[in-house]
Amino acid sequence: MNETIVNFGYPHTLVAEWDHWVLMVRVDQVTIGSLILAAKSDATAYGDLNDEFFTEQKHIITELEAALSTVMDYQKINYLMLMMVDPHVHFHVIPRYEKPKQFDDVEIEDAGWPGPPNLGHFQTLSSDQIDKMKALLQPHFKTNI
Repeated sequence: MNETIVNFGYPHTLVAEWDHWVLMVRVDQVTIGSLILAAKSDATAYGDLNDEFFTEQKHIITELEAALSTVMDYQKINYLMLMMVDPHVHFHVIPRYEKPKQFDDVEIEDAGWPGPPNLGHFQTLSSDQIDKMKALLQPHFKTNI
């Protein structure tokens, strides 16, 4: 795994894994259900990924949106490709909510609603809360991890 994936807590934060991508719980939850979708590649530019990454990504996004819709009931979803601090290809997946959302004993207001997500406003999950979120999401993905 590349350094970016490790920086986002792999393997502890791992929700699902495919041939070319991993999906992880974002430890710093901007909104409840925030995730990281990262390419298993050393590429630092999205256009440097080969066609297999894009084909697989389409299937992942379909599963991901269905899972988050079922489990978190989001109103909108944002995919942010920032790659400033962590240089390898990855997306911050931020489900968006009009009203505060609760998970376990954490409640987070979508501080940017209805505009762009406010990445400076987040709640850091404990190790136990990460495990609970993974357990909630993992049954919705057709992968073997």
